[in-house]
Amino acid sequence: MRSRFDEQLAQLKCELIEMGALCEEAIALAAKALDEADVKLAAKVAPLSGEIDRMERNIESMCLKLLLSQQPVARDLRMISAALKLITDMERIGDQASDIAEIINFLDGRSIEECEYIGEMAKAAIRMVTDSVDAYVKQDVDAAHRVIAGDDVVDDYFDKVKTSLISLIAHNPDEGRYALDLLMIAKYFERIGDHAVNIAEWVVFSVTGIHDESK
Repeated sequence: MRSRFDEQLAQLKCELIEMGALCEEAIALAAKALDEADVKLAAKVAPLSGEIDRMERNIESMCLKLLLSQQPVARDLRMISAALKLITDMERIGDQASDIAEIINFLDGRSIEECEYIGEMAKAAIRMVTDSVDAYVKQDVDAAHRVIAGDDVVDDYFDKVKTSLISLIAHNPDEGRYALDLLMIAKYFERIGDHAVNIAEWVVFSVTGIHDESK
């Protein structure tokens, strides 16, 4: 019985890895479309978001079956409970990547040349998502804490984006709409970083049984 349960847990991890990879792909695709001002590329993000939604439902069903059909010990129970939390954050990451892609349609063929910090912010956010899912799979608390600390990097880029866009509007008021669109995009990347932090915090919980809700 335990052997079968372990096989199911291993399958759960594989599904989470795949869902995490789809999230990374969606963010990276949105960031590339943004950098190249490519609306056709941006249009490919929404189907990925839809696939992420489908995986969320499948993994949720898998977790519930594990909880109902087996008798998991405390650590297994924490791991399954954490997985249910993780998929919610990953689904939202997919939604926000799709939101970024949608805004590209309103940039009138312009890229992010006026605010290079957004590109660096995107890379940092993608790295956080990758590392947070990897920390869950490896049950690595130290890696999870590094993800949590990495949120400061994304937040710092967000502050730089805001400063840069304020300067842009000050020097050219006609750029107001463009600047606001870029600010919304940066806000979505900032939220993606927050979701990666949430994932990392649930990794810590799955290993230690402690969840820090002070933030």
